[in-house]
Amino acid sequence: MSRRHPIDRKTRGAEQAKGLFRRHGGVLSTSKAIRLGVHPRVLYGLRDSRALEPLSRGLYRLSEMSPLDHPDLVTVALRIPTGVVCLISALSFHELTTEIPHEVHVALTRGSERPRIVHPPVRFFWFGENTFGKGVETHKLDGLPVRIYSVEKTLADCFKFRNKIGLDTAIEALKLYRERRRLRIDALVEFARLCRVERVMRPYLEALL
Repeated sequence: MSRRHPIDRKTRGAEQAKGLFRRHGGVLSTSKAIRLGVHPRVLYGLRDSRALEPLSRGLYRLSEMSPLDHPDLVTVALRIPTGVVCLISALSFHELTTEIPHEVHVALTRGSERPRIVHPPVRFFWFGENTFGKGVETHKLDGLPVRIYSVEKTLADCFKFRNKIGLDTAIEALKLYRERRRLRIDALVEFARLCRVERVMRPYLEALL
């Protein structure tokens, strides 16, 4: 009986690992890949051979796949599954700002621990329990689920955090909403009340009508 050459085993292990990555949208964390049975030596071998590309610390993606359209949002969603993309990052996703985000805005529940993430740059905002879970939508970006606040919730949040992101940003977003979207005034009012900014937003909401 002939012995299987060590290179064959190595190649087989690499192909099996790639198959696991493909079944998970092409992206896996180091810890999850190892839990699924990928030997660390195989994982790092794929990284060193550039068959895997690092998205962030401990997060890898198959290099053979098409480039990501939303690399930062996808990376944040995978690294911070409890967070929700918010404020200017959400405005950018919904095409309601002329600003170019240089960091990803992520909402967390107040009192939660600050996640450790080096790349991409992230700015955290802590939301109360009564507002954090409202208006969350899950969008499929690059084949992976990303949690982002709805348009109307984002607009209300922007007015609530106007001292941190700028009132001009919130007003511009509301104007673009009027120009580019079907108005959902009831939803806007509902989220404005939830975020306790109805009085602040009222003059701008009346201008929309």
